[in-house]
Amino acid sequence: MKLFLASYRFGAHADEFVSLTSGPGRVAVIANAADSWPEAARLSAVTSELHGLRELGYEPKELDLRNFVGRTAALEAELDSVDTVWLRGGNTFVLRSRLHQCGADEALVSRVRDSSLVFAGYSAGACVASASLRGIEAADDPTEVTPTTGEPTLWTGLGLVDIAFVPHFRSILDEHDVGDTMVERYHRDGVEHLTLDDDQVYVVDGDRRGRI
Repeated sequence: MKLFLASYRFGAHADEFVSLTSGPGRVAVIANAADSWPEAARLSAVTSELHGLRELGYEPKELDLRNFVGRTAALEAELDSVDTVWLRGGNTFVLRSRLHQCGADEALVSRVRDSSLVFAGYSAGACVASASLRGIEAADDPTEVTPTTGEPTLWTGLGLVDIAFVPHFRSILDEHDVGDTMVERYHRDGVEHLTLDDDQVYVVDGDRRGRI
């Protein structure tokens, strides 16, 4: 299993991303964490992600999960046509709902676990890999889910890792010290967690795993 989980984009470890993915290849960009944003902002976010990956030599294309509700076979064919999935930041709960609506959660997890697909992402894209989303409501608003997706909020993550992540920890993107609030809660509830500043990433590569 290969995971590249960052606080912000590639952090300071674009070289690790390239190594983990065995060099530039095909990437499906999932930007549905931004679905509650105005359409112009969402489009700008997608464009930015595609540009960043192209600069590293990759062949990215957006995989918009909204187009695959009730079309699980078509979604699986799309996943089988790429080497890596890249999940950008936004609202973790909205992303989780979109993954569930089209069956992408199960399709992704099975392919990542059998090492046929590399799972990479940042912020919400990293947090959704955890087993539980409890505590993330300090940073992301779960009430955005139903107006955006028509579904109730899910509090379970994908379960690819057993720890919770606190992205943007004490970085310029953490304007209201949300990271400290999340850490306090995780300490109180006995939840294993890991802080990530915007340079750091958490990597899983077979038996090798840890924050760098």
